[in-house]
Amino acid sequence: MAGLVRRPGSLYLLLSVCPFLLGPGANGGRCGYQACPAIKPGMLNVHLVPHTHDDVGWLKTVDQYYYGGQTDTQRAGVQYILDSVITELQADPRRRFIYVEVAFFYRWWRQQSDSTKELVKQLVDEGRLEFVNGGWCMNDEATTHYSSIIDQMTLGFQFLNDTFGKCARPRVAWHIDPFGHSREQASLFAQMGFDGFFFGRLDYQDKLNRENEREMEQVWRASVNLPEPSADLFTGVLPNGYNPPRMLCWDMLCSDEPIKDDKNLDEYNVDQIVSYFNQTAYKQATHYRTNHIIMTMGSDFHFQDANMWYKNLDKLIKYVNAAQETGSNVNVLYSTPSCYLYELNRANLTWSVKSDDFFPYADGPHQFWTGYFTSRPALKRYERLSNNFLQVCNQLEVLAAADSRSGPYGVGDSSVLRKAMAVAQHHDAVSGTEKQHVANDYAKKLARGWEQCEVLVSNALSSLSGMKQNFIFCDQLNISVCHGIEELSKFTVTLYNPLARAVSVYVRIPVNGTNYTVHDLRGGLVPNQVVAVSNFTKLLRKDRGYAVNELVFQARTLALGFSTYSVTRKPDSPVLSRMTRSGRRHQHPRRTGLTIENQYIRVTFDAHTGLISGIENLLKNLSLPVTQSFHWYTASTGDKVSSQPSGAYIFRPKPEQPLPMAKNVKTYTVQTDLFQEVYQNFSAWCSQVVRLYKDQQFVELEWTVGPIPTGDGIGKEVISRFDTSLKTEGTFYTDSNGREILTRRRDYRPTWKFEQTEPVAGNYFPVNSRIYIKDSKMQLTVLTDRSQGGSSIKDGSLELMVHRRLLRDDNRGVGEALSEPGYDGKGLVVRGKHLVFLDTVSASAELHRLQAQAEYMAPWTVMAQGTGTAYSSRPKHIAEFSALKEELPPNVHLLTLAQWDSQSFLIRLEHQFEMGESSVYSKPITVDLDNLFSTFKIISVEEMSLGFNQRKEDVSRLKWRTGPEKDSIKSVSRRKDSSKHEVVLNPMEIRTFRVRIQYL
Repeated sequence: MAGLVRRPGSLYLLLSVCPFLLGPGANGGRCGYQACPAIKPGMLNVHLVPHTHDDVGWLKTVDQYYYGGQTDTQRAGVQYILDSVITELQADPRRRFIYVEVAFFYRWWRQQSDSTKELVKQLVDEGRLEFVNGGWCMNDEATTHYSSIIDQMTLGFQFLNDTFGKCARPRVAWHIDPFGHSREQASLFAQMGFDGFFFGRLDYQDKLNRENEREMEQVWRASVNLPEPSADLFTGVLPNGYNPPRMLCWDMLCSDEPIKDDKNLDEYNVDQIVSYFNQTAYKQATHYRTNHIIMTMGSDFHFQDANMWYKNLDKLIKYVNAAQETGSNVNVLYSTPSCYLYELNRANLTWSVKSDDFFPYADGPHQFWTGYFTSRPALKRYERLSNNFLQVCNQLEVLAAADSRSGPYGVGDSSVLRKAMAVAQHHDAVSGTEKQHVANDYAKKLARGWEQCEVLVSNALSSLSGMKQNFIFCDQLNISVCHGIEELSKFTVTLYNPLARAVSVYVRIPVNGTNYTVHDLRGGLVPNQVVAVSNFTKLLRKDRGYAVNELVFQARTLALGFSTYSVTRKPDSPVLSRMTRSGRRHQHPRRTGLTIENQYIRVTFDAHTGLISGIENLLKNLSLPVTQSFHWYTASTGDKVSSQPSGAYIFRPKPEQPLPMAKNVKTYTVQTDLFQEVYQNFSAWCSQVVRLYKDQQFVELEWTVGPIPTGDGIGKEVISRFDTSLKTEGTFYTDSNGREILTRRRDYRPTWKFEQTEPVAGNYFPVNSRIYIKDSKMQLTVLTDRSQGGSSIKDGSLELMVHRRLLRDDNRGVGEALSEPGYDGKGLVVRGKHLVFLDTVSASAELHRLQAQAEYMAPWTVMAQGTGTAYSSRPKHIAEFSALKEELPPNVHLLTLAQWDSQSFLIRLEHQFEMGESSVYSKPITVDLDNLFSTFKIISVEEMSLGFNQRKEDVSRLKWRTGPEKDSIKSVSRRKDSSKHEVVLNPMEIRTFRVRIQYL
């Protein structure tokens, strides 16, 4: 999202790429720090950074932005920016430019002539064109999962490295526009080898405090688990967001006066411009600690006519520097973020240290950008599922080799989904802050990627199993729809497990029969139940599915492999009607409280309200009074001139007390041998199923919300709230991009004296995978299936925002209210899940860490009609397969297994526990790569940086002096590898390898 008025800033990652950190003018290379322009010691050096911020979709789609279409919405065409900039850089060797969004540059590059490509390569080699950040896009930091962040950065790095070599490797992170900044993002950047990180958006109170204290630049200690300084990252706040100083914007989209240097003109203004510029520079310098300051010269889609910018900047540099002859000490130069960073490093100062994050972000007293944590919840879920499928696709492409890409189902291509997922990480994509037609376009691109991966997965499963089948991919199982399966009398169910450990899951398949048998690969009978599709689901799917029942059974699938089950329909039982032999629907009389339980958990319901009233952990003898219900906040409409409405970005409830969806709910239960369910009807547009499966240690809450009614003229923001008796003392905990846990305190910020102006919105934080509250004994943890906003507004309480529908725009540029039309145009209906754990504080991490990964990398279900035919590449049919010799231990996750090029593969392993959170799993663990995989042999191993664009041994980062940090974590001993192929993983460590393999 962008806009001169609205967006104070974003950072770009700058590519300074030479392998040795030599000073300007040093011999041996032309790019990177060696290509930096000369500065003047003793003067105030102003680094002008010409740049453009090109949203990969926002008000227009990616295609519309590239070509410059739909000009009535926004005059923005990226192809013209790149055409124009390259011409102007060629005209004067002093000029510099930085570029960020590889998604756009990749498209432009493919359309260029050989001569233009050679020119661009020369500009890169000379450091005059620098790619900053280097990712496919400038990703959001609140609603993105670390796995997808790493993937989109790696995709951009791959293109830059393959196209330009080392002189295009980024060294500076540049996130000028994301709406708040996560600690995990900084940690990932540091592990990718970046020397520094610049951004533009931070809380207005935080910025004012930093300016007064001259703390606009410091070292961010982005992990309490990784050894210093591996996750330390020098971080700077840009002075004007990412815009030029006021009155100094010379783009075709600006209206500032150009520099008129003909003294014969009445409007000659050089003296005024020079004087104003120097005053601006001096004022900015009072907030920073060195004699170097940075000015961003550009903004959203600037430089479509680069001549306007460069002609005026040339004059500015000429006349400001000429004033040095009359005593001025201001020196202006074309520069880049990396050259500015290099000078800060050369100053050899001692910098303060920060260890929290930059959430939430507010640009005014009543403008907290916490609504986008939940905006467009269906798109957020689709993005999360798409990454799940992408990892399945990547893995099977490796395991089945060339057979996956070309086989009996056609030509499969994982790159389509890989690029669509990379685009979806943009800070106006998964964030939900784009126009509706742009959100539709993101979803369409993901769907096209799914289609290509379905071909690849079909080829791979046929090759690995030795059986060609009529595969059916059911992507609407959450609403009990699977066309092609519902009426079949015989079909197979194959589950591919992308985790490196075996899992047991429950499969629910829409059917029309009432009596089925399920057999595993050995012919053993698998217990199953058939239950009626709920009325909740029927309302949700409308005319999209006709199955009246669901077949439910428990399936186990091996690590990094698949298991196939056969299903046969038997004659329907006349007694069953719409229920199964043991699955009965019971209306609940309100005279006694209802209870459901398995061997681990008991859930009780209030006899009068029908709401959850308590949860018990039967193994630990823990009992917690819990009331869970749905409420909604009334969204501020901003009717008064001074009022701020809720919108796609901003959450502002008025009043601050939410309204209960219902004080009493209608319930009925379904009891079977495999699971127990309580159906709760809160209103015509809000319902929930409370479910306990056999053998599972958590409560599953499957909620359905929408279409949110707006006929009363009120926008609504719906939450699921848990009220308990826990003594939490204003403290709760959320994850950072799915990895490390951060402590949150109500009405508090660790780095400045915070003045709270919005008691609800100002306490909301991004929840990417989990949120919890605890006391000295018990912990209540809730896992989410997508990113949501969450908080603890009062002690013992925990809430997650699940859906929002609004009637006003929040005046941050998107220009339309967040009111998604849904499938039928009447409003979006959203279904999702929360998984609830109750355990001791010491044991909780062992549950939520493993289950969160199991949800994120869930088994992929593929149906097939009939029994299939033999496939020639296999001598016999294989119904169960694992690509591992033995599964990985629970604290190790196979984060990435993907084809890199024709000769090499990408493997990432991570330790998924933090230090001290588990007495069992928070320990170093060793993995032997030589004895890990069963389908291929590893020939060579080369450890790489996290971004996979340089060898680990070649990573050389700038070193920074730091002062003492509050609450510093003492260093602990960390185990090291005993051999090249035996990999030691310490808590929260990710290790990346390029391997060459030989298939067995």
